[in-house]
This record gives sequence, C-alpha cells and structure tokens, in this order.
Amino acid sequence: MLKNNAFIGEGRTYRIILGSNSPRRKELLSGLGLDFEVKVIDGISEEYPSDTPPCDVATYIAGRKADAYMDMLADNTLVITADTVVIAGNEILGKPADREDARRMLAMLSGRTHQVTTGVCLLTSSSRRVFSVTTDVTFKELTTGEIDYYIDNYKPFDKAGAYGIQEWIGYIGVTGLCGSYFNVMGLPVQRIYQELLNLG
Repeated sequence: MLKNNAFIGEGRTYRIILGSNSPRRKELLSGLGLDFEVKVIDGISEEYPSDTPPCDVATYIAGRKADAYMDMLADNTLVITADTVVIAGNEILGKPADREDARRMLAMLSGRTHQVTTGVCLLTSSSRRVFSVTTDVTFKELTTGEIDYYIDNYKPFDKAGAYGIQEWIGYIGVTGLCGSYFNVMGLPVQRIYQELLNLG
C-alpha cells in the first residue's frame, strides 16, 4: 500500500531506489507520489545474447541492471530498474551513434507502426519481479526536412530509436498509439503501481 509518500509492503516500509539516470524515468516515478532516491551503478553491461527475441531484450537488460544492486539490498530496500527498446520489424533500434544513424532510424520509423517495449525489474531481498509493457506507435510519413529539423534542434542521441515522443517529433509525427504513452517515455508507471500493490 501507499501511505504518506511511502510504499508499505510485506509488513515493512520500503526505501525505494531508482536505478536510472534518466530524467524522464525520475519524473514519471515521481508522478506516483512516492519518495525515492536515485542511485546509479556505472559500467553495467547492456549486452544480451544474440539469440534473444527482440521482445525479451528489455526485460533481460532490466534484470541484469537489478542484479548489480544485490549487495546493497537491506530488508527494507526496493530497487526499480528499467530498460526501453524500440523495435522496428525484427530490428532493435538503440541509441543512435551519430547524426546519420539518427536519420537512418527515423527514416525507418517513418510511415509505419513500431513497438516500444520497456522491461522493469522490482527487486527486494525476498522477491524479484520482472515484466514488460509494449506500446504500438505509428508515425506519419516524415519528410527529410522534418527529420533534419528534429535532429538539429533536439539532438536525440540519448534516446532509443532516436526520438522522444514528448518532444516536437511526437507532436507532429505520431498519428496512432495503442498502449501506454508513459511506457514510450520510458516507464510504464500504471503497471509499476499495480505490481507494487500486488507486492504489498
């Protein structure tokens, strides 16, 4: 249960740690009205086995991130880690390496529907819950000028798929959305809330 900005579950009040540097994830988790702290462990590998189905990559990486926090788990600690991937066909679009890579990704997403999957791990000293949420996102046909304007002005090099739906490209380009909008931003907060209630 949630009480006075704290999460109470299994008979104890939890200290919540968000294992992410993402300002969007911090903003979204704050929206649940919970007190938490951000603690990031550097150097966690985001590699995954080559035979991993694209839809399972985000949960694999989220779980791997959570495992890095095992040594700091006290009885009253709850760690939340997440990873978001953009899937176009069978290709995973990560963060673009440079401007040309960002142009390639946005051209690939133009005029079609793709999937955004966020994997989440909720880790305590006594439980480990891993799940994912997928949202279908449809873009209109983007012009070369629109793609160049977005890249030049918003520099989406820290975003999977080279775009942030909450930015200009989402305003002018997204024509359809099936699923959670917040999931596309990077954290499926409704599902996290439900999982916390189940844990409590």
